[in-house]
Amino acid sequence: MPAKKPTRTLRMRRLAAELRRLRESAGLSREDVTAATRINGSTLYRVESAQARPQLRTLHTLCDLYGVDEAEREELLALTKDSGKQGWLETYPSELPTEYTNYILFESEARTIRNYESLFVPGLLQTEDYARAVIRGTVPLATDEQVEDRVRARLQRQELLHGTEPLRLRAIVDEAVLRRVVGGPCVMREQLLHLGTMAKLPHVEVQVIRFESGAHPGMPGSFVLIDFPEPADPAVVYIDSMAGDLFLEGDVEVDRYSLILEQLIGVALSPDESRQLIGTVAAGMTAED
Repeated sequence: MPAKKPTRTLRMRRLAAELRRLRESAGLSREDVTAATRINGSTLYRVESAQARPQLRTLHTLCDLYGVDEAEREELLALTKDSGKQGWLETYPSELPTEYTNYILFESEARTIRNYESLFVPGLLQTEDYARAVIRGTVPLATDEQVEDRVRARLQRQELLHGTEPLRLRAIVDEAVLRRVVGGPCVMREQLLHLGTMAKLPHVEVQVIRFESGAHPGMPGSFVLIDFPEPADPAVVYIDSMAGDLFLEGDVEVDRYSLILEQLIGVALSPDESRQLIGTVAAGMTAED
């Protein structure tokens, strides 16, 4: 069985960015580093793109080559040692796909999540029964145990919205999210009532794009913009698709999705109007399965 790829964390991203900066400040290409140190070029690329953590020996060699002083060397060593920390996810990392694990870790360290969804209630706002119905419907080959692992992870993620410094969430959803009856009318009604309740929290905004709005920039698919509290940690775009999960980290891509999100906010109902619509749709759901 092939070794599982290391889970990316913010610390790993920060370490990779700092090592790239040090190499470029020294005026060296990756080929130059390989020639001077015999560190494999593909290994260096993986370290600088946050796909692998450097061995301590490799890190010391790079620090020597780049002329890093003792204080900065200690910071890099600390980042390396802490780069694999995963918090609560360590309870069951092997049961979750690697890219989903990466997303959860980024989400757990975020300041703000801006989420557009065209078909589902955002995961952070799902009820347990709705989440279970979604997972069973979208991952039909999953075992009961795998389904419950994912439900448990989703519910645990929602703790980010509670506490003294909760995550700020802005969710834009297409009206189809409200109208598609997932898990039956009873489950869907409970979900809509929960969505309306969560939308009243001061750190949660929910906006709905009506069918009458016609075509809009979100129709190609859902995405998440993740913003972090530290300036050293640039925003990330996360896209979950049938072809696989994708993280976009370049300035051009992040700016493009930020612009799309602003356009969607402009098309959507206001938060107050959205809560009213959610309540109306919930009231129209029958209480019988």
